[in-house]
Amino acid sequence: MKATTFTIEDIPLIKPGDDIGRMIVERAELEEHDIIVISSTIVSKSEDRILSLDKVKVSRRAEAIAKSNDNDPRFVQSVLDQSSEVLIESPFLLVRIKSGSICVNAGIDRSNVSGSRNVLLLPEFPDESAKRVKDTVFKLTGKKVSVIITDTNGRAFRMGQTGAAIGIAGIMPTRDWRGTKDLFGRVLEVKNEAIIDEFAGFANILMGEGNGGTPIVIIRGLDFYQEPCSIKELYRPEEEDMVRRALISRSV
Repeated sequence: MKATTFTIEDIPLIKPGDDIGRMIVERAELEEHDIIVISSTIVSKSEDRILSLDKVKVSRRAEAIAKSNDNDPRFVQSVLDQSSEVLIESPFLLVRIKSGSICVNAGIDRSNVSGSRNVLLLPEFPDESAKRVKDTVFKLTGKKVSVIITDTNGRAFRMGQTGAAIGIAGIMPTRDWRGTKDLFGRVLEVKNEAIIDEFAGFANILMGEGNGGTPIVIIRGLDFYQEPCSIKELYRPEEEDMVRRALISRSV
């Protein structure tokens, strides 16, 4: 098995309404079943997900949390507004956002956006965002590609951040090894590989961070194309999520 990866260079500063799929096609010769990994930052900018904190109306709950966390009440309120469930309020906000991901501060980014009082929200419907790119590529080239939208997340029990998938189109979310045998003939019972997160983490190495970052990576030579698919297939069912249950019981 062999794979090649490369970044797409010369991506301009993204503005609301920009067509990311078209930008990719104009800058790369794509092949069937290429995997396109895109930073959520440029997707959010293209979808005008920039929020001015000065326009946020603050609730009493946000004021209380902000005081406890020594944070801006308007920032806290923006996190609550993007969330469907709060798992931890202090010393930081850990929430489930409305699209299903669990992340600190609802994934709201204070960097990579102009204006000291502006923040960048995650794409509202990331699977749909990924599908738009996929559909544009097919319309312009006739090639079926896979698309992963990523965000940089911290991890429990480990230092450092890594890329994680938050939206997908045309790709197998997991690879299920259960029922196959190991080197010694034992049947695997608990081996479900998070393919899209592995691609997201690797692509993040090539993307980089800060002003030298390149927000789009192509992975070629690995065929995990699948339709239909959804990022929700990666989320652990609530009844099986013991960590989530422990966090909720702690906060009650």
